[in-house]
Amino acid sequence: MPEFTPTAIIIGIIMAIVFGAANAYIGLRVGMTISASIPAAVISMGIIRGIMKRESILENNMVQTIGSAGESLAAGAIFTMPALFIWSQELGMAEPSLIRIVIIALAGGILGALLMLPLRKALIENEHGVLPYPEGTACAEVLIAGETGGAKAETVFKGLGIGSVFKFITDGIKLFPSEIEWALPGYKGAAIGMDTLPALLGVGFIVGPQISAYMLSGAVLGWLVLIPLITHLGQYIPDIIYPAAVPLSELDYWGIWGNYIRYIGAGAVAFGGILSLVKSLPLIFRTFKEALGGLKSTAGSTSTLRTDEDMSIKGALIGVVAIVIFIGATDFIPVGIPGALIIAIFGFFFATVSARLVGLVGSSNNPVSGMTIATLLITSIIFKAIGFDGEEGMIGALAVGSVICIIAAMAGDMSQDLKTGFLVGATPRKQQYGELIGAIASGLVIGLVLLLLNKAWGFGSQELPAPQATLMKLVIEGVMGGNLPWALVFTGVGIGIVVELLGIQILPFAVGLYLPIHLSTPIMVGGIIRGILEKRKEEEGILKEKIEGGVLFSSGLIAGEGLIGILLAILAIIPAGGATVADKIAFGNNVLGQWGSLAFFAGLAYLLIKKSFFAKVEE
Repeated sequence: MPEFTPTAIIIGIIMAIVFGAANAYIGLRVGMTISASIPAAVISMGIIRGIMKRESILENNMVQTIGSAGESLAAGAIFTMPALFIWSQELGMAEPSLIRIVIIALAGGILGALLMLPLRKALIENEHGVLPYPEGTACAEVLIAGETGGAKAETVFKGLGIGSVFKFITDGIKLFPSEIEWALPGYKGAAIGMDTLPALLGVGFIVGPQISAYMLSGAVLGWLVLIPLITHLGQYIPDIIYPAAVPLSELDYWGIWGNYIRYIGAGAVAFGGILSLVKSLPLIFRTFKEALGGLKSTAGSTSTLRTDEDMSIKGALIGVVAIVIFIGATDFIPVGIPGALIIAIFGFFFATVSARLVGLVGSSNNPVSGMTIATLLITSIIFKAIGFDGEEGMIGALAVGSVICIIAAMAGDMSQDLKTGFLVGATPRKQQYGELIGAIASGLVIGLVLLLLNKAWGFGSQELPAPQATLMKLVIEGVMGGNLPWALVFTGVGIGIVVELLGIQILPFAVGLYLPIHLSTPIMVGGIIRGILEKRKEEEGILKEKIEGGVLFSSGLIAGEGLIGILLAILAIIPAGGATVADKIAFGNNVLGQWGSLAFFAGLAYLLIKKSFFAKVEE
């Protein structure tokens, strides 16, 4: 059957770039990314089967393999690299060059794919039936049910179109504001708000009611408890309290959030990331040991079966050594020989852990941020001990963290993709080439996306808070002796401990506390829609189809908004008669106001209900 065809490669590269760019924008805004595997597979089926009238499950699998590799690399990159841009604004450091971003991204992407390669037989074949690989198995089910690809692809494309149009009307033409808020009368400092955007509604439906509720509970603690409390006490404190530059009485709720609550939230997120890693340690070490044991037992085996073919392990090893030597010997990734050795050791360890861990708990529960924080802490301590500190040491530590973060994200994604391939009868060697193609395509583009978004709005801004990258920046600054408000950070840690003792998932709660309530509210709306749907008394198969319809439509909403977000960023830097093109097209002046925005968002929620509750169920 056709598999590694020009059609599959071209569509896959387009998916890698599209979902990579869209995920970069959404991840920097919300702190969450979506898996591109199923949307890419469905779109591929719509094109290859629906339009080109060709039937090949293996071509569709190749498209999702390449596409999801691009999305994973983008997710790893945005968790760390925006910190370099924030430092250039805050500390006056030189802005990172395009070539440096691209090389960091490519090094992490290629190393992630090559380090996972020797583990395939041990994890995917030998552990079949032991490791469920939830996302990989779900994607295989979608591919096997490929006859319905046309209808499902239509759902994704409709979501993409509606998400694009909605985003352009609100943030392009500015017919109505995309952010609405009301101060609560009689409760000074308290406010509720909502970003009425399609991606947030889609994220809520995909993550479900429980995660959405955890996020909103964190936001409620910040905006309806802590900010009003600080506002109340601030009336009686004339002194300026660091890190603000003015007294508390002069700060509104946004000022208090920006100067104080974000640090409390960052402390909670850091604690959550490290705790998730610590809790996983027994599993991590057992995983590492078993993976190495499996690697040893399959090292000498050879097979002539197509479905047993892998890329050359010797070639992969040579590639890994060459990249590590390149990192240590050049200034493109400014970490020197100690940094290159840390990347080699941690890269191999976390690639192995990530590849097996996602098989047990799924990609969404893979503690990549915890692995990255641990890497940054150890790297920063080593760099400071050997005298590699100051600005160069901070940039070097972040570069190490960036490469490791991308390696962990790539290895986890690749193992899910190889599981999908194993279930549908793909050729592993060709899939491994596909992973490298997806990583290279996305790696070459992600630098442009980051430069563009930073020039348009700036990382750490209200438009692009970049939560994970800001956290990684705080970790490095803290170790290297930066002037952090530790009392606020440890307040966040204390809140995290309470949340953990209550048995609540700490990371979504902490992200909700860290981000404005405006992001958690629309996510909760999507979560409620999913929750009501899951409670309906219907046959399991029918309910599963309806949930899948909602997930595919939501994926389209997220991708559509992300792409228009990138387009608006381009328009925001193109000059046009003393202004920018983005300024020229924003002629709506938010004429419909907050209630108009709310009405349009309600219409969007209705469409999501229609595409899920009333989805056409294939016989």
